[in-house]
Amino acid sequence: MLGPDRFAPRLCEVPLEELEASGIRGLIVDLDNTLVCWGGSEIAEEHLAWVQDARDRGLRLVMLSNNFSDRVNDVAQRMDIPYVANALKPLPLGFLTALRRLGLPRRHVAVVGDQLFTDVLGGKLCGLYTILTEPLEAKDHPITNVFRFFERLMLPQRR
Repeated sequence: MLGPDRFAPRLCEVPLEELEASGIRGLIVDLDNTLVCWGGSEIAEEHLAWVQDARDRGLRLVMLSNNFSDRVNDVAQRMDIPYVANALKPLPLGFLTALRRLGLPRRHVAVVGDQLFTDVLGGKLCGLYTILTEPLEAKDHPITNVFRFFERLMLPQRR
């Protein structure tokens, strides 16, 4: 339940062509330490290019975050993608809302995020394909830092 289906160093290194070939048509993407640095709003050029490439391929995207609406809305608007804020990951409600916004069956959707106990666990609880990335930076919410300790125990291959 806690093992991701795939690893990728960063969001921009998630291979879109492989996902397409395996039937993925939609992506649920985490915000903090996946798309932008924790608490930040600057989107790296390579991540913007990846999002645009995904859209050009016809993939549907939605951003899913435990953060508050204003900040999530700001980042999502700059990428012109829908979002779900205050998601309470890993609980299924936010993921199910994101699935409805994508309008795709679960078997065609992947979750991309940097946290094992929110992104991967939540995706698995909803029967979704999961991709775990490395966090963009070491800085994180204090509670997340506690979970990072347990992640390192469970996934020794993670940096």
